[in-house]
Amino acid sequence: MASTGDSGEALHVVMFPYFAFGHISPFVQLSNRLCVHGIKVSFFSAPANISRIKSTLKLTPQAQIIPLHIPQIEGLPQGLDSTSDMTPAMAELLKQAIDLMQPQITTLLSQLKPHFVFFDFAQHWLPKLASQLGIKTLRFSVFATVSDAYLMVPPRQDSNTIDDLMRPPNGFPSRNIALKEFEARDFLYVFMSFHGKPSVYERVLECLNSCTAIVNKTCNEMEGPYVDFMRTQYQKPILLTGPLVPEPPSDELDHKWSDWLGQFQAKSVIFCSFGSETFLSKEQIRELALGLELTGLPFLVVLNFPANTNGEIEIGRALPDGFMERVENRGVVHTGWIQQQLILAHKSVGCYVFHSGYSSVIEGLVNDCQLVLLPLKGDQYINSKLVAGDMRAGVEVKRREESGHFGKEDVVEAVKTVMMEVDKEPGVSIRANQNRWREFLLNHEIQNKFIADLVEGLKALNV
Repeated sequence: MASTGDSGEALHVVMFPYFAFGHISPFVQLSNRLCVHGIKVSFFSAPANISRIKSTLKLTPQAQIIPLHIPQIEGLPQGLDSTSDMTPAMAELLKQAIDLMQPQITTLLSQLKPHFVFFDFAQHWLPKLASQLGIKTLRFSVFATVSDAYLMVPPRQDSNTIDDLMRPPNGFPSRNIALKEFEARDFLYVFMSFHGKPSVYERVLECLNSCTAIVNKTCNEMEGPYVDFMRTQYQKPILLTGPLVPEPPSDELDHKWSDWLGQFQAKSVIFCSFGSETFLSKEQIRELALGLELTGLPFLVVLNFPANTNGEIEIGRALPDGFMERVENRGVVHTGWIQQQLILAHKSVGCYVFHSGYSSVIEGLVNDCQLVLLPLKGDQYINSKLVAGDMRAGVEVKRREESGHFGKEDVVEAVKTVMMEVDKEPGVSIRANQNRWREFLLNHEIQNKFIADLVEGLKALNV
């Protein structure tokens, strides 16, 4: 049954994510769930992203993809339509190009006349533009709410030095979240202006101040105190999508991987992956590799590298001498795309060493993997503290306070903590908590209710 607006017509929403697949994917997941409730979805993205979006967006009569033209900017090659193919400098130019899309977006919204636009952090100009057309705007954050609560609040306007960022803002509801020096230093980027344009912080703050309502990819069970804190900061409605648990893939695992994984005992293999846009340094690769070797467990490591570099060559330069020979029968190092969800779901995989990306946290939990958190940039640092601290569902690799250095011993210790833990008191151990969160995330009745409640919230806003 279609969800209708105040005029009786089906609710129509536009999805306008930033052009990075870590952003696009949650918008697709949300779109699929809204379509089930009869909501019409028009999905905006650049042409080169559309084939990949089509592979996951359920193209029913309720959903359509609308291509956008990225305006030409000097230094940003034409045809590069997502950050996965860009250098960091190009990604900054992409934000400039998005700012130049306002006339194009005005025309499309005037034609489509949606009830709502779900939009991302970069389009700080969208609420004003849409309001002039009588369209309501929803700032949809693909990050954990704790990250926005720690960083993207008004007090940070005057409190954004390294020392400031090592401490949470006044009124922040948790003692588990505080940054080390190297983590705070990394967050200085959020407050930097490039080419005289607004910083990430300035964009987000304007988005949050100007939108009709805020939509967060979370639930009260996981982040209730942080949702409440954001309400006090912005004094406007906050709707929750739930954690958007991914649906199981419909394809099968390639024989190459199923045959290799099938050699090992259940829950004995370590799978290690950092996504397509998070890169380890040569020293970090070396210490990670040596640490995995010292665990004595079988492992599969996926390493990726910045655009315009040869992954195979970079791996050869980074791995310790003789490493591949020593782990020949139990270790594989891979670069490039891999069937991550299917590998995590394989019965032999029991431990997931990863960058603490929010979507990856959910994937690891639902596939019954013990979580070893090795954050490397941005919101990953705060996600890791949420999972290891508040949720007690994983363990973070120990790092040096100033440099962020970790050694092979730190990797071994973290893996052994989750893989060899013995439950002494039910409900207290990491393993017991991990299992409790897994059951929560796999409860379809609970997860479906999050979307049903969101739809009711949209109807209320549309009155």
